[in-house]
Amino acid sequence: MRLPVASRLLAQLIAVMPLVATATPTFAQQTQTLLATPTTVAWGYYWSAAKPVLTVHSGDTVIMQTLSTCGSPERLQSLGVPAADIPPYEAAIYAGVSESDRGPGGHILTGPVAIAEAEPGDVLEVRIQKIQIDAPFACNSFGAGRGFLPNDFPYSRTKIIPLDRQKMTADFAPDVTLPLHPFFGSMGVAPATTAKYNSAPPWMHAGNIDNKEMVAGTTLYIPVNAKGALFEAGDGHAGQGNGEVDITALETFLTGTFQFIVHKGSLSDQHRLVWPRAETPTAYISMGFSEDLKTATEMAVRNMITFLSEQNPDYAHLSREDAYSLVSVACDVDITQLVDTNSGVHVLCPKSIFTGPRTHPNAP
Repeated sequence: MRLPVASRLLAQLIAVMPLVATATPTFAQQTQTLLATPTTVAWGYYWSAAKPVLTVHSGDTVIMQTLSTCGSPERLQSLGVPAADIPPYEAAIYAGVSESDRGPGGHILTGPVAIAEAEPGDVLEVRIQKIQIDAPFACNSFGAGRGFLPNDFPYSRTKIIPLDRQKMTADFAPDVTLPLHPFFGSMGVAPATTAKYNSAPPWMHAGNIDNKEMVAGTTLYIPVNAKGALFEAGDGHAGQGNGEVDITALETFLTGTFQFIVHKGSLSDQHRLVWPRAETPTAYISMGFSEDLKTATEMAVRNMITFLSEQNPDYAHLSREDAYSLVSVACDVDITQLVDTNSGVHVLCPKSIFTGPRTHPNAP
């Protein structure tokens, strides 16, 4: 007998995450829109005590409007951006969020969104379904004492870069045209801390990972640390190079469409997810974050070894020795970014190298 569609979907969700016990019960899936306003943004922090601005259920989709990190409307206009090109909601947020509610970081994040079923020990699956660029420009800035080469550039500069949203290109300079691949530099949940956590350093909660692979079609898996998970997103990028060496990317305004799915687990699960991981249509991605680049690299490589030997939902698990060898001969170890206090490294393992039968042939 063929299962109803809803039952088949639930079976698929359970199949793709064997490191947790079950997926949460399904509800009638809904799509909601969360606009960026003074009361729906978290300026500079992820926080386990933050009050949710929206609560949804596992399986629901949220369309989230976000700001850039380019600065206030007045600053943008002083740099030559026409007032008509600046999304109108930005001015209200700069005027409506008090100084006491800003920080310790500088990113203006939309959220938090609570997923009602999420509890510490669970895994939040974030399906990035769509990303829309909301402005015809991006900015790139570096500042005195910041970036990867602060002594080479001991001053500040901001460059406004026109975007062609029809051609999906950026006019960086005469005869220099960049392809756009929009993604959110920051997507994360509340960390397991009681104080507001600075939005700049990525960590176990994901956050400011600045990984250019996080485009539409990618899925991000994040360990849950607080009731409701408390998801936030922002720091929109129209594009970026690995490393993000001057401290910013093609910073711009984005609207993202995210579907949230909770996979139930517990803090005592032996193989529970501890660090974020991601999956594109063509690759598996592990991550590592640390103030020390070597430590971040070790973490990312170890996390890929653990994934290949214990957690891969699609194919038979390798031995740890074979997983270590496979990372060396077939996977790419890339520097994600070098400028967010905690440096980021990710390992990208192509799916095309797995030619055997899928463990779960019906998994998405």
